[in-house]
Amino acid sequence: MKIGRDAQPLSRIEWVPRDDLHANGYNPNFVAKPELLLLKTSILEDGWTQPIVARPDGEIVDGFHRWTVSADPRIYAMTDGYVPVVRLLPPATGDQMLSTIRHNRARGEHGVLPMAGIVRRLIDEEGLTVPQVMERCGMEKEEVTRLYDRGGMTERGTGGRTRFSKGWTPK
Repeated sequence: MKIGRDAQPLSRIEWVPRDDLHANGYNPNFVAKPELLLLKTSILEDGWTQPIVARPDGEIVDGFHRWTVSADPRIYAMTDGYVPVVRLLPPATGDQMLSTIRHNRARGEHGVLPMAGIVRRLIDEEGLTVPQVMERCGMEKEEVTRLYDRGGMTERGTGGRTRFSKGWTPK
């Protein structure tokens, strides 16, 4: 990879018709329907914050799901059917597949405790309702409730006692 801001692919974002792109035949990533709906919500509320990564011939290296949801009429209308694209120089197929895997796996996963803190803050400090958190974070009610409740379980379980009863002491 070349050094310097101007040498980075992100410096060459272009808007191209979504129909000029096509899926690759090997992407192992699967996104469930709730996450696809969340991706739509993300683009509709926040706009395009990440480009699709593609080869010069339009084959998608990363961003297949962003490309997929860009067919939604509401998203399509936002940019007249154009999507943001960063083109990679044509790598060997193996390198391209590795790039796809890196893009997918590098996103990591959410920790329960940080998510619990975020949900509690959204409700307690930012004034969102449980249904708003459900819709905007792509969560089920049970998930929001459990994350919100994360800090209060121990207090309720002890009934305000500071010590557990003997029933809790293993013999």
